[in-house]
Order: sequence, then C-alpha cells, then structure tokens
Amino acid sequence: MKRRHLFAGVAGLAASTLLLAACGTGPTPAAAPTPTEDPTGSITFWSSLAGMDKVAEAFNASQDKIKVSFETIPNGANGGYAKLSTAITAGNGPDVATIEYPQLPQFVSNSQVIPLDGLINKAETVDKLTDETKALVQFGEKTYALPYDAAPMLMWYRQDMLAKVGVEVPKTWDEFEEAGKKLKAVAPDSYLASFNPNEVAASAGLAWQAGAKWFGTEGDSWKVGVNDEATQKVASYWQKLIDQKIVKVSQAYSDEWSLDLANSNVVGVLGANWSATGIQKRTEASGQKGQWIAAELPTWGNESGAFYGGSSFNVTKTSKNPAAAAKFVEFLTTSQEAIKARGNTGSAFLAFPGLTPVAQKAYDASYFGNDIYEVFTKAYGTITPGWQWGPNWDITNTALKDAYGKLTTGGTIHEAVDTAQDATVASLKQAGLSVKE
Repeated sequence: MKRRHLFAGVAGLAASTLLLAACGTGPTPAAAPTPTEDPTGSITFWSSLAGMDKVAEAFNASQDKIKVSFETIPNGANGGYAKLSTAITAGNGPDVATIEYPQLPQFVSNSQVIPLDGLINKAETVDKLTDETKALVQFGEKTYALPYDAAPMLMWYRQDMLAKVGVEVPKTWDEFEEAGKKLKAVAPDSYLASFNPNEVAASAGLAWQAGAKWFGTEGDSWKVGVNDEATQKVASYWQKLIDQKIVKVSQAYSDEWSLDLANSNVVGVLGANWSATGIQKRTEASGQKGQWIAAELPTWGNESGAFYGGSSFNVTKTSKNPAAAAKFVEFLTTSQEAIKARGNTGSAFLAFPGLTPVAQKAYDASYFGNDIYEVFTKAYGTITPGWQWGPNWDITNTALKDAYGKLTTGGTIHEAVDTAQDATVASLKQAGLSVKE
C-alpha cells in the first residue's frame, strides 16, 4: 500500500487508523463502546502541562471506578513528542496524552491517536464548542481530541509608553506602524515589539489572521501555501518594521528579550492570553505594575484574529482501555473541578464554555492596567475561520526557524517563507504524499 494513499487529504487523515491497521502497522485499538456505558479500570496519563498531577488526583478522588496514573514528560520542544511517538510505536504509550494543535494532525495521520466518536458524549462535549475550536481537533468529520485551552493571539503594550508618545492602542496594522515611528522619535533606543525567530507559531498566527491558508486539501492532494499571497503581505509588513527598527529581532524568552522588557527597550509583546505570567515575571522588579495592558491584534481593516498555542487531550492507539481514557478526557476538558484542581497556572482561557471564569478566579490579574480577560473574550470571538494545520508541522517549523536565523545577518522574512515553502513541499513529497502548490 503506497503511503501517500494513507494521507490523501483530510478524509484520508480520518481513515488512516483503519488503513494502517489493515496494513498490519501497529496494534488495533479495542472496539469503542458507547458513551452510555460505565467504564472501569486503570489508565495512564502523560502531560507536560503544570498541575496535571493534581487534576489526576482530583479525578481519582471523585470516583472509584477509574484509576489514573500520571507521568510528567518534557514539552514538545524538549523531546516530549519524540518520547510519545516512540512509546506509541512500541506499543507501550499512555492511554491519554497531551498534544498541541499544530502537532495533532501528524499524530492523526500516523494513526497514533484514535477517534473519540462513540467514546464521548458528543452532545455534552463537542457540540458545545465553537466551529473554530472544533476545527482544531476534527478531521474528516471525526473527532480525534477534545480541546483544552483556546489561546487567542494578542498584543500586550506598555500603556504609559503609548501615552508618552501620544498614541492610542493601535486598531490597525497601519496604526501600529505609525505608533512605532512616533515611539522611535521620542525614545530612539526603544522598540514597539519584537520579532521572535524561535516562535514560528506566531508567524503562523499573523498569517492566519491575514487570511492565509498554509495547508489545505485539493482532491486527493495536500495544498501547501506557506508563502501564499496573504503570508507575503504579512512578510513585507514585518520586514518593513524590522528595517525601520520599529521591532527588534530577538529570541523569545532569551536573556536579551527578558532584559529588553525589564529595561523598557521593548514596550510591546506579540503573544496570547498565556503571555501574562511571563510578562509579569520579567517586568515586576522594574516597577512596571499597572503599565502593561492586553489588546486585540491590530487588523488589516476587518475584524479578524487567530489562535496562538493551545493543547488537546487524546486517547492513543495503544490504549487498552479507551472507554475509561475517554471518560477522563471529558473530565479534563469539561469539568470545573478539573480547572479548580489545577489551581493557578497562569492566565488560562479554556475552550469549553463556562471553564474560563473558574480559571480566572485562580489567577491574580491585578498586575495589569486593564481587564485582560475582557480582551481575551473579545479576541476569542474574532478568530478567522478556515485555518488548517498540515500533516507534519515539524517540517515547516524547523525550516522557518532555520531561515529566520539569518534575519540578523542580511536574510529576509520573504526569503524565509519561500525557503519554508520549498522545504515543506519537498519533505511531504519525499514522505510519499501527493502535494500541490
């Protein structure tokens, strides 16, 4: 069986589990019971998210039919996905795993997670999600995960610095550029924000907001557009900001980046709801309490937004008790008790209705100068529909990171997205997928 047939479009993703099982690749998952059954037994749960050990303990304490054993694993950037994939391939993966949205299609197409249809109460879970959130976890009309957080992309600003240069919070990208110019006129050594070469997901979010479609399907082929027209527009814009020294090229979370925030060299952060904790950590010693505010992304003229980050919970192919695993996934993603048990792990914004207020109570947002959760909610309501992650995010992510590494030595964002397009297409074709540009 040719491998490209296993990955032919979104419908192929949904069918990949059965196809691989038919080819004899890996163990066949147990038959799925209906969600009305009452599963029992022991399951294992792997996650890199802070506080999930407490959530597992809360679930175990809430009932006596299912026992969850928790194991912390590294995050994806530090080898967590390699560990998970290897374990599933070897037949000894966990029952429940945590997978971020960009990486989920790769696990689906490799038949390493199973559909939850028939295992979960659809009316009480999936049907209550927004269409944009469902799109993150559904392929070929099947649901391969339940979403946990839904992270709207945002801008964070030093409101005192905006006031100092006499500008309001930018509503459009034109206004953002103008604000940057005025900042440079008043504080020549300051930057309105930074462009982070190690945060490719931020580039994806900016392109998403502008209407880009990096991945899609056309017939039985993947359609790849990492350098499509909308992305080229975004690339031209941010390259102009870099050239004008309105934004600074620096690695997110590096010592340089942290010091720039603390020392007021950079007075804005392109981030998401989860950025609050990091901003506070890096700036509170500098007396910046009350000066940072959250804001919706500037737009290209019409209301639009994107997700930046976020994770899902899944039942792996190697689960020996998928019914119990799915019951726990429902608890993780829809129960207020799960959110309470995790406690204060930052400024979370959850996908399932009614959970964010619970998380909000656990987080002290008084450091900030506006109601950040009100901004989160507004931004969440503007997500541009139609975005789809590709079958192997690692390829595009690595190609863009490598190309972005040349931005401080004469390289450009245009060159980077063109390089990433070529690398993505070549790698997918080498893997046996049918690809169109």
